[in-house]
Amino acid sequence: MMPCTDSIRYGSLSIEFTVTRRSRETLEIAVEPDASVVVVAPMEASNDAVRAKVRKRASWILKQQRYFAQFSPRSVERQYCSGETHLYLGRQYRLRITKTETPCVKLIRGYIIVGTVDPYDVLEIKRLLDAWYQAKASAKFSERLGLCQQRFSRRNKVEPTGITIRAMEKRWGTMSHQKRLTLNRRLIQASVASIDYVITHELCHLVVPNHKPAFYKVLQRVMGDWEMRKQRLERLLA
Repeated sequence: MMPCTDSIRYGSLSIEFTVTRRSRETLEIAVEPDASVVVVAPMEASNDAVRAKVRKRASWILKQQRYFAQFSPRSVERQYCSGETHLYLGRQYRLRITKTETPCVKLIRGYIIVGTVDPYDVLEIKRLLDAWYQAKASAKFSERLGLCQQRFSRRNKVEPTGITIRAMEKRWGTMSHQKRLTLNRRLIQASVASIDYVITHELCHLVVPNHKPAFYKVLQRVMGDWEMRKQRLERLLA
């Protein structure tokens, strides 16, 4: 079923949200980094019941939206030219574009060096850099996944069926109903501590599939400083 949009009044404010219906027993509300509100509701839940739940959580929703607002405006559009700074594992690196016969990307002494046949081909430079980030993310995320699983007393209970790395606009990571972990490629720009937070957060969903208090109890037990890690992630990649 396609998502639909709705809204409620809360005092003088209007809270807009999208609703996706699935075969599930509980209703879940999430506020995305862009401040949009997403509701995942059971198939049989009435529109009035959904609105009532959103109204009940309105104070929390507004608090989350204010939290994300402090990081706006988000990242400026990249020009992919020499001298521009790019993040990798939480550190800033200068971009250096060079002319080479064979395209390549290397990390050398504070620089991300992109070698390309045409140093003025911005689209090609972006493609090379994205591919480099993708390869680095594939290796690093797989490594960190194994280490994050060790935080849990029963590792076999937090074993994803697979891992996907791709560009995502609104989320750092997701865990599907099929237990497949998807991570935002942009996470490779964050520190290892932040990467571990996102992976651990998603692994907790294999224990508790929603964001009810039981979920945060598990997250707090396996990663006591998760809130600090989350805040640092948002500030770094704002």
